[in-house]
Amino acid sequence: INYTKYEKARVIGARALQIAMGAPVLLKLSKADLEKANYSPVAIAKLEFEKGAMPIMIKRPLPESVKTA
Repeated sequence: INYTKYEKARVIGARALQIAMGAPVLLKLSKADLEKANYSPVAIAKLEFEKGAMPIMIKRPLPESVKTA
């Protein structure tokens, strides 16, 4: 799926907030990986997004022409 830059920003931001509030990280990251990401929730969320491990889905509304067909 191709995400718009706005969808990507929204999903990464929402996941970063979850991680910052104590949600478990869904990737197996070594201590070196965490240090490379500077323990940043945003950087960790970006890694999860790039690997496809994001537990958040995007629902796009269908255009009216598709709904009636």
